[in-house]
Amino acid sequence: MDFLSCMVLFLVVIWISVHAIYYSFAGRRYSPTRLPPGPNPLPFIGNLLELGSKPHISLTNLSQRHGPILSLRLGHVTTVVVSSSIVAKEVLRTRDQFFCNRTIPDAIQACDHAKYSMPWIPVSAAWRNLRKICNSHLFATKVLDANQANRHLKVQELISEVNESVLKGEAVDIGSAAFKTTLNLMSRTVFSVDLADPNSETAREYKELVWGIMEEIGKPNLADYFPVLKKIDPMGIRRRLANHFQKMIGLFDRMITQRLESRKSRDYVTTKDMLDTLINFCEEKSEDLNMAETEHLFLDLFSAATDTTSGTLEWAMAELLRNPEKLSQVQAELKQIIGKGKPVEESHIARLPYLQAIIKETFRLHPVVPFLLPRKAEVDVEICGYIVPKGAQVLINAWAIGRDPNIWDDPNSFMPERFLDSEIDVLGGNFELIPFGGGRRICPGLPLAMRMLNLMLGSLINSFDDWKLEDGVVPETLNMEEKFGITLAKAQPLIAVPVLHKNLA
Repeated sequence: MDFLSCMVLFLVVIWISVHAIYYSFAGRRYSPTRLPPGPNPLPFIGNLLELGSKPHISLTNLSQRHGPILSLRLGHVTTVVVSSSIVAKEVLRTRDQFFCNRTIPDAIQACDHAKYSMPWIPVSAAWRNLRKICNSHLFATKVLDANQANRHLKVQELISEVNESVLKGEAVDIGSAAFKTTLNLMSRTVFSVDLADPNSETAREYKELVWGIMEEIGKPNLADYFPVLKKIDPMGIRRRLANHFQKMIGLFDRMITQRLESRKSRDYVTTKDMLDTLINFCEEKSEDLNMAETEHLFLDLFSAATDTTSGTLEWAMAELLRNPEKLSQVQAELKQIIGKGKPVEESHIARLPYLQAIIKETFRLHPVVPFLLPRKAEVDVEICGYIVPKGAQVLINAWAIGRDPNIWDDPNSFMPERFLDSEIDVLGGNFELIPFGGGRRICPGLPLAMRMLNLMLGSLINSFDDWKLEDGVVPETLNMEEKFGITLAKAQPLIAVPVLHKNLA
């Protein structure tokens, strides 16, 4: 290391140390007996070493020692972790007004995403307007009903492609197939086009781009733990994320500009997709479409919906193949209600309780966003007799809640039956199961996600006589390791072999 590098490193250490002393004194106004319990922090780095490579598991283990609400010092950031449904309800509903805003990861500042992104901006007039647009114009029941045909078409294309793979003697990468279908479902819903052209590498490239975004956002970042480092982006996470964002925003910009130009033509026929809905909404208010706001809204919709939906479907299929008796049970339900080999329609879902139970059980065991999105305490808030100090980051460990033995019998086993006589759902009112969050910041895309998941899973199961694991893999040896990012993906792709229904062969 040359002299200049040594001097830079020395100055950075001194700079950080001064801030460490300041934060140490600033934190003393909170009595240790009033903060939630937690492991003793080390000097300077606090409890960073406690996180490990799988923080959702590490923090679950810590909660078993310190209780359902615990505090950590992650660098200079006070973090409170909630690992029980009772405390989650306090944060997400009872005291929601004090926890409704976010701590913003430094990476989200890339391309000014934090200024426009609905999941990250503070609760404000701008946030309420975006939320209203989503609830009333994008994910309303009448809008989703109007787009049923598009979703049905894309799912049938998925089944046709799986058939072709079988006829060629090829196994199916479930995650990739689901991702491509979800991408086209979203792009059809938003732009009335398929982004994943079967004759191109678009789907694979887009999947790598989306996972790159989720992975970068989910990486531990020194700039988040030591805010003084934000200006220099020491790990390069913000720079890499900006590159990913720019590629996606560039795509959306071209799509939006092309649509605005097309609408000037007298021959243009209005579609019922989300983009036309947004443009019509702005015209009704005599406003121009806010390009930046719209691009970042689509960035959120595509990056979140494609990764989380395809990931959940892959986990669901993996659990069914690891538990063949559960697969047989849902096959029997589909055969009885719809008929073997017949297309599954969205109207069938309400009469398929076991299929719905499989989705819920998958969310319980494999919440796609294990910590949801971080909350921030706006003031000092008392929770369960402890003080959550102003500015503290609050994480809801949905993964731990889903495996809490105080709530669930045999919590580590895949048992969809537990939901058949249960009123627990994923709509945000039952804090035992919160894959979409809760309170005013519950995910607005929940209605579309549930339709897509039930339709795709039901169709994959009912269109074939059976599903088997690839040669050499048996249910007992199926790899169920997780890959941690802001979303929880399957570490090894699920490769499966469908057995063609005789009417389709």
